[in-house]
Amino acid sequence: MLVLRGYSRIVGILLLALGVFIIVAPFLWVAMQSFKYEIQILQGTWFTMPTLYNYIDVLWSQRSDFMTNVANSMIVATSSTICVLLVGTLAAYSLSRLKWKRWIAAVFLGWTLIFNMIPPLTLVGPWFLIFREIGLYQTLFALTLTHITLNLPMTVWMMMAYFNELPKDIEEAAMVDGCRRIDAFWRIALPLVRPGLIAAGVLAFVFSWNEFAVALNLTGRATATVPVAIAQFSQQYEVQNGQMAAASILSTIPALLLMFFGQRFIVQGLTMGAVK
Repeated sequence: MLVLRGYSRIVGILLLALGVFIIVAPFLWVAMQSFKYEIQILQGTWFTMPTLYNYIDVLWSQRSDFMTNVANSMIVATSSTICVLLVGTLAAYSLSRLKWKRWIAAVFLGWTLIFNMIPPLTLVGPWFLIFREIGLYQTLFALTLTHITLNLPMTVWMMMAYFNELPKDIEEAAMVDGCRRIDAFWRIALPLVRPGLIAAGVLAFVFSWNEFAVALNLTGRATATVPVAIAQFSQQYEVQNGQMAAASILSTIPALLLMFFGQRFIVQGLTMGAVK
């Protein structure tokens, strides 16, 4: 038995190492390309003296709009995350605490679940027509609205899991003492589900920051986000591999920082309710 346990542990470690390699290897390869000149990338040179030319060209070249694209992504991701947390938290609290009829809550939650399964590309066409007719095509406001729509179902389900795990007796005791429902929510329930807010906020920001398909079709040159800007380094007659790699590495920094500081809350949020 001890021998079998030893072998199973070794196999588990090897599988874990293989999984880490599969995830990390593409990122390391892109990082290596970002420190090479274009000719070295095309020649397939593995080891060479690193250069910062690609990063300088992406960040400060007159032909590059990358910093504008970063600002666009930051505006859209931050605005959509704030709106998603506000609306999603209130909706989740309402479904968890207020006395809705079962069929109303079931229909709403079922609709959010089904909507979350719909590929975003199927919605791009209607959104394009609507925003063009009302004059919002190629604006950051329109893109923010679409990201709110895409990320809201996830936030509602995550926050509902936190509110359902929170004992109702705490709020009921506060209301018996004269506290209003809104005060019980703001002063008691909301501080206790703060880890859920952090987890949902981090995921909504990262998903908005990395979203490509909708942004590609609803933005123009002045309103393009970071994923769209990275794709534009590949043109019909030229592919700027080094600049594309450098922009890709730079684009991961905000998401990596958020995931680093919020990973504990994200794991807790995704597994909330799984174990009693």
